[in-house]
Amino acid sequence: MKVSVAIVTYNHEKYIAKALDTVLMQRVSFEYEIIIGEDCSTDNTRNIVTTYKARYPDKVRLFLNERNLGMHANGAQVLQACEGEYIAMLDGDDYWTSPEKLQKQVNYLDSHPECSACFHDALIIPDDRSDEPLHYRAKQKEFSTVEDLLLDNFIPTAAVMFRRGLIESVPGWAKTLKMGDWVIHILNALHGPVGYIDETMSVYVVHRGGVWSMKTWQEHTMAMIELFEALDRHLEPKYTSSTRQILRWRYFDASVKYEQLGEMACARSFAVKAFVKHLLIFSEQLFCWKRTESNVLPTYMTSVKGACLFKSLLRLCVVPVMRTYFPLPLYKFMGAIARKLDLGL
Repeated sequence: MKVSVAIVTYNHEKYIAKALDTVLMQRVSFEYEIIIGEDCSTDNTRNIVTTYKARYPDKVRLFLNERNLGMHANGAQVLQACEGEYIAMLDGDDYWTSPEKLQKQVNYLDSHPECSACFHDALIIPDDRSDEPLHYRAKQKEFSTVEDLLLDNFIPTAAVMFRRGLIESVPGWAKTLKMGDWVIHILNALHGPVGYIDETMSVYVVHRGGVWSMKTWQEHTMAMIELFEALDRHLEPKYTSSTRQILRWRYFDASVKYEQLGEMACARSFAVKAFVKHLLIFSEQLFCWKRTESNVLPTYMTSVKGACLFKSLLRLCVVPVMRTYFPLPLYKFMGAIARKLDLGL
């Protein structure tokens, strides 16, 4: 088997038939299979995928979960069942636009044995057509690395194809994260660069039932922080410098946003985490003879300096305590000193 198409679906009755039709329209010179994980939908999705299984019994393998596993556990189950040399991914609410997609990606990986995966661009289209289509990430690098993927998940799920077996299975720690696809791309890239095909061959559909697109910025923020905390614990030591600097920035950014919203408990918590992470980074740079080298991080991440984090910690954590427990004259005196030193408190 040359290719396995891994599809996860839940409550996609409006979309799943189109997704499957765009897989079945592929013009290829090899055999491929379609592995579907139906995660106990509450709508008509299960009946639709069962119908496709009956129509294409030799091509479709179907997992009908008896209980809802969740997107990432369901996805891990589907990936584990794939038998193809290569795996292409597709969510049940997205679809492909080119009948040559699979063939072009197979040709690419066959001719680039050094690459762990390849991907192409996708269009972002609102289900209600309320906005014009946008490119997911136009004009990517020819080859991307782990360091690139740590900065941004620029690979649309429906656009990737990777070599089966580079990771034996999705690690247990990754199954609990809300950013499952991003982890898979990073783990694959540990085994070789990710190539880019400069074409648009899939669509990412934004709709109210979308697992990721309709989450709040708070949920996005927490999911990404959770991801990088896990990567900081589990990636090879040579990436530690990068993951810790990224975490420091994400903690600080979250603190600023929560403070702007007046959610001071969350702002204080992330201010403390950012400062502690900075102390860890500083101490390692100061005392470790063998330091891991960081990739070139963007300025907005590296510009978060100790003085800025210390001022934030003082403003959010120390000043409220002083205001509550210090005598008023002493509090005013300390405030005058802070203004004299231009601490911005």
